[in-house]
Amino acid sequence: MKLAIVAAVAAGTIALASTVRTVDSTPVPPARPAVDASDSVPPARPHASSGARRGRAPALSNAALTQVVRQTCAGSCHSEQRKLGNLSLEGFDVAAVTRTPANAEVAEKMINKLRTGMMPPPGRRRPGGDTLHVLATTLESIIDRAAALNPEPGARTFQRLNQAEYERSIRALLDLDVNAAAWLPLDTKSANFDNIADVQLPSATLLDAYLDAASEISRLAVGDPKAGVTSATYKLPRLASQWDQAEGAPIGTRGGLSAVHTFPADGEYVFAVSLHAIPTGQLFGSDAPFDERIEISVDGQRVGMIDVDRWMSQADPNNMELKTKPVPVRAGPHRVAAAFVRTFEGPVNDNIAQIGHSIADTQIGSELGITNVAHLRDMTVTGPYNPTGVSETASRRKIFTCRPTSPDEERPCAERILNSLGSAAYRRPLQARDLKGLMAFYDQGRVEGGFELGVRTALEAILASPHFIFRMEELPPGAKPGQRYPVSATDLASRLSFFLWGAPPDEPLVAAARSGSLTDPLVLAAQTRRLLADPRSEALATRFAAQWLRLQDIEKVHPDALQFPDFHQQLAEAMRRETELFFYSLVRENRSVLDLYAANYTYVNEELARHYGIPGVAGPEFRKVPYPDDRRHGVLGHASVLTLTSHANRTSPVLRGKWVMEVLLGSPPPPPPPDVPDLDKSAEAREGRLLTTRERMELHRSNASCRSCHQFIDPIGLALDNFDVTGRWRLRENGNPLDTRGDFYDGTAISTPAELKAVLLKRPEPLLRSFTQNLMAYALGRRIEYFDQPAIRRITAGAAAGGYRINDFILGVVLSDAFRMRRVAGPQAASSGPQ
Repeated sequence: MKLAIVAAVAAGTIALASTVRTVDSTPVPPARPAVDASDSVPPARPHASSGARRGRAPALSNAALTQVVRQTCAGSCHSEQRKLGNLSLEGFDVAAVTRTPANAEVAEKMINKLRTGMMPPPGRRRPGGDTLHVLATTLESIIDRAAALNPEPGARTFQRLNQAEYERSIRALLDLDVNAAAWLPLDTKSANFDNIADVQLPSATLLDAYLDAASEISRLAVGDPKAGVTSATYKLPRLASQWDQAEGAPIGTRGGLSAVHTFPADGEYVFAVSLHAIPTGQLFGSDAPFDERIEISVDGQRVGMIDVDRWMSQADPNNMELKTKPVPVRAGPHRVAAAFVRTFEGPVNDNIAQIGHSIADTQIGSELGITNVAHLRDMTVTGPYNPTGVSETASRRKIFTCRPTSPDEERPCAERILNSLGSAAYRRPLQARDLKGLMAFYDQGRVEGGFELGVRTALEAILASPHFIFRMEELPPGAKPGQRYPVSATDLASRLSFFLWGAPPDEPLVAAARSGSLTDPLVLAAQTRRLLADPRSEALATRFAAQWLRLQDIEKVHPDALQFPDFHQQLAEAMRRETELFFYSLVRENRSVLDLYAANYTYVNEELARHYGIPGVAGPEFRKVPYPDDRRHGVLGHASVLTLTSHANRTSPVLRGKWVMEVLLGSPPPPPPPDVPDLDKSAEAREGRLLTTRERMELHRSNASCRSCHQFIDPIGLALDNFDVTGRWRLRENGNPLDTRGDFYDGTAISTPAELKAVLLKRPEPLLRSFTQNLMAYALGRRIEYFDQPAIRRITAGAAAGGYRINDFILGVVLSDAFRMRRVAGPQAASSGPQ
């Protein structure tokens, strides 16, 4: 069966690439400003911005500004001889910035550095007055005027469903939660995001992974009454603490794990668990004065109890694995848990204080004077044994919208089912040839195993189809390379839903696309607001913001257990969740983007509140709390950001400064020269005293080739150095008082997070444009190019009147030419731009 689907997929991929569907090629009407009285959130206070002054006529001529560039920039760093940053400005002419794409690209680089205030660098001669501001404003005006006359929407190849989008698509289609990572390889990232088209090219290995996923998911969704015995193992990270109740586990338990497992058939299943051991092979926690028991539960109901022998070891015949007797379970997804029955609670009289990470070191698992308990390592579900059929599940109810009562009704019913599933999966109305192909798979499966197997076979073909896996936007008839055209209403619906929800469009959005009204800017804006009001818009936090802020990097940092014994997996997850909830609150309440950097509140649970020293928070639920002081205002005080920009055993002002420049300001420092030694190779001590990170940095910065970049990076990172590796506030390092003083690159003295926040907000435009640039890249699924900058400036300036509310930025992106139009890829597209 799989060979037939493989052949069909290969043919379908080729056919899809060459298919042309008639698309309305009329010009896109200009987007009107969207005003909604329901957006009654009090506006954030407006901030001064150089963008608000762009209407002022420049006081210098283009020739005079050209001379400024040649004297200030080309005369020192960017001459033909020195060419720092691989950039020469000796021939730069302000009046000629739009004559060639290369000129415009250079001008945009200059604008970025001028707006951030990084050029000329500290210590270099700077023109007097507001000359640099006039230069930036003039360059922007020239480029923006040219772009208005000749808008460039950009081009991209097809997009492929990444892991997160695949999971959400399966959930929407089949009401089934799956783990796409079980079949699909890791997604490649580009420009911070995993949905960028230029790195999503398919391969034979990747397509085979999608085929395997289609086969298994269709089996789980429909059920398999003849399912063979298989095993699925759920592992518990070593970094997880097992002192408290695991999320999803029954009340009265501690540690262990809980997961949603989809059972393919009604039958008997065996649950097995394995436990952690100390280095010599005995049970970790064998010194506890009691034996423990592990409760196995399904949907919160106890189905098994396993006694733990504290004298067991890895030398036993069954190693450290314990099993239940066969347990009857119905088909479908169920929450299964394996957790220890809690035997005690409260403080213990130990020789040392109890640490948060309950298994920081396995050697302590047999030490006297320290309370230890047994720890679960993994749980395995094996079955089904003696399958008896398939019970009704949410997925089956979603699939089988009709039931044939006679053989004559089977085929019409199958057509109805597949038409519904196919339309939802392909994100467009199913065409006659599509349904004909799916019915051929149905017929093949029906011959082999009846009606349900026929539907399951056709469902597998749907999930393996390139129409489901790829988001290919079809061209209008006769489209030529380089031609601009409006995106069809159907493709626009997919763009919008995957942008805001990371999932396929729902029925109201599909209906708007089907009627053609979605291409009307007012309707498009109204649908955008509707999607933002839906809880699924939290994907903007868990998908967009999490990747933009690089929250996934927290998984790469495992703080040293000896220095930070209270850091564990649940705390790391709480750190990330804090930032996601904080960003989603900005979207949900339509707050100012600048609150991202200055908000005096956050979201914490008991674990994170204890870490921050915030009193009065109990329980695992997150809630909004005000900060007691100004140390942690905005994301720069979030433990997630502070931990991901640290090393395991020390803070890194360099990583933190680089993160601010690259992520928040959108102006990353150049990579270090190849011959520069790493900071970790500098001396750690002097005259018997451990050096602070700042002192080691000063030794490192004595190298002249390092100083030019570190004068930008280090003051930013040092202002955050009162936060340790895990984001806790500190006053000393290695027993020495911290010295966090530094000069921001504009000359402002800073030494605290509050002062850093103030100096960044003094010049908010780089923060706002960097946010807009990342938001647009995520929305479009392609890298942002120099010709996109006029649109970014227009969106940012348009949001100023409302106090930079986040929904104004989202609407600005959705109503932009880049989102509603595209250019046919080809030779002309590569060299196009503002002319």
